[in-house]
Amino acid sequence: MSDSTTSYNPVRYLTEDSRPIYLHYGEDFLTHKFPAGTRVVYANKPMKPIDNQGAAIRYALNHPEGDVKPLYAQLKPGMKVTIAIDDISVPLPPMKTPDIRQKVLEIVLQMLADHGVEDVEMVVALALHRRMTGSEIKRMVGPEIFNEYYPERLYNMDAEDEDNMVFLGETDHGEKVQIVRRAAESDLLIYVNVNYVPMNGGFKSIGTGLSGYQSIQYHHNPQTILKSDSYMDPKNSALYNSNERMGRMINEKLNVFHIETALNNKMYDDQLQFLADPEDDWSAADELKFKSMQWTLKKLPRAAKRNFFHKVPADYGLVGVFAGATEAVHEKTLEKCWQQHAVPVEGQSDVVVWGIPFESPYNVNSIMNPLLVRVMALGYFFNMYRGKPIVKKGGTLIITHPCYDQFDPDHHPSYIEFFNRCLPETRCSKTLGKRWEKEFAENPNYIEMFRRGNAYHGVHPFYMWYWAENGQHHVGRVIVVGAENDHVPARMGWLSAKTMDEALEMAAEHHGPDHDLTVMHHPPFVIADVR
Repeated sequence: MSDSTTSYNPVRYLTEDSRPIYLHYGEDFLTHKFPAGTRVVYANKPMKPIDNQGAAIRYALNHPEGDVKPLYAQLKPGMKVTIAIDDISVPLPPMKTPDIRQKVLEIVLQMLADHGVEDVEMVVALALHRRMTGSEIKRMVGPEIFNEYYPERLYNMDAEDEDNMVFLGETDHGEKVQIVRRAAESDLLIYVNVNYVPMNGGFKSIGTGLSGYQSIQYHHNPQTILKSDSYMDPKNSALYNSNERMGRMINEKLNVFHIETALNNKMYDDQLQFLADPEDDWSAADELKFKSMQWTLKKLPRAAKRNFFHKVPADYGLVGVFAGATEAVHEKTLEKCWQQHAVPVEGQSDVVVWGIPFESPYNVNSIMNPLLVRVMALGYFFNMYRGKPIVKKGGTLIITHPCYDQFDPDHHPSYIEFFNRCLPETRCSKTLGKRWEKEFAENPNYIEMFRRGNAYHGVHPFYMWYWAENGQHHVGRVIVVGAENDHVPARMGWLSAKTMDEALEMAAEHHGPDHDLTVMHHPPFVIADVR
């Protein structure tokens, strides 16, 4: 597979002879012949993966970043060790087995055993995410680890279990730092992290991943999020700064050894890798395969299509692994993430188009409900930039998604109430937060479903709404192409168009005939390095 540093150019300008561009449309694909001069930004080619993953992991553990001892030098018989693990929200889609977390855990657990460490527990760092099922955990850590440790010594954290959550203190900004008791009382806390875009990892992993509502509310709120110019650039992110303060306190009070793994962007296996390439580079066989896929998907019921997509794992490769001190490790990881995902782009556009796929971090093995469509468009895709957003201030964002009014009652029960009770009254994040956030967060029914079932925390839909605030405040308007109803886009405050041509005409009427048009070809995910 080609390395991203080759002469391949991911930024293309369409001509009259260019092929139609395909866009994700939920569980389907749309195609459109965009006008000549349209700029299309594709992902970089996947970086060459590390051949010997085990050797790379062992080298990182034995040669740590920052002023910390190698892992083996910190181990001794009789000590208590807790290993925290990133949950199912990363990477997207889930990677082929063995998951890189399994590879890391196998080596770490063997090292612990070799040094006589027997008091070992592994906790899935859920924060306010849903509990992973046993089969999902087994897939992530592998059958041998699962069979030996689950469920007594390998389990989901429970942020609402008051007996097993503790406060470590307050930051100089008054933020109360909460963490899982087992982690706080361990001689060593090891965090195993997966990174494939710069949004996760670093101080956020422990400061958010192992805490609950009492801590997360300090940075997951409209005021803090609106002060964050870019989630990708920590120096300009109030959200990151809050996470950093809380994470630093945890690192000062606990003995933390951080392990981060950076993945490339090879979402597709070799048979489907053409989906990541510019359409004008497709062979005749590629075009035939795509048309066959598109035709087949149209014939399937939505549930079958969803089930099909969720069962196709990604072919990600490991491109970096670093261990040691949290901040020093994350700096190395970010270098790899930028190298893989950042695409230099000259200037912003009046109109930007992207298709919304079938999956977000919060609907793995579930339904992409309307709130998750919004956060994917205005929270994640919008914020995938460095420097400036790809869309100009007051510009038009065009997205493609059927916007079906469907929710998973097991995973997203509080989303249903939020969408049908709160949004009809207001879309203002500050008003939503003041009127209903605490009620949802403390609702005993939602807490019970969060603790005993597989539901996201009752407050989670509020955080999804807040997360999209930067994008919503930046763009002038959002036009949805292909919505199968009127009320979902209207409730979001969006405009609707039946076809892409109609949406482009609406944009031209607003911005004039000489407007700039860019198509962001997600996924694989692209971070626009706008200059």
